Amino acid sequence: MRCVIARYPFDLTKMGVLETMKGIKPELVTGESVTIGRRRYPVKQVGQVITRQDPRDFNSGEVVRAMTRLGFTCHGLPEVAPVHVLTPLENASALLGSGATQDVSETV
Repeated sequence: MRCVIARYPFDLTKMGVLETMKGIKPELVTGESVTIGRRRYPVKQVGQVITRQDPRDFNSGEVVRAMTRLGFTCHGLPEVAPVHVLTPLENASALLGSGATQDVSETV
């Protein structure tokens, strides 16, 4: 299949991508990714390996489009667990600690 990545045409096949990525250790996934075989690779790493171009020369959307057309499963940004943000009152209470509350009459 003919794909254009960073303004250059490439003839890619699913078997060719599988063969090219064979033996390549996946980098840490922090953004979009693609599953090739049983491994999940960052999209930019896949683009760099299959095109032999600097990852700054292409965007991840070009690689995602090509990999999807070849039949690979692409994933968006990794899901992040929701974080509970303390309200100002909860933050102040946490900073003061549990034994910091005293009755005003005890201090006189």
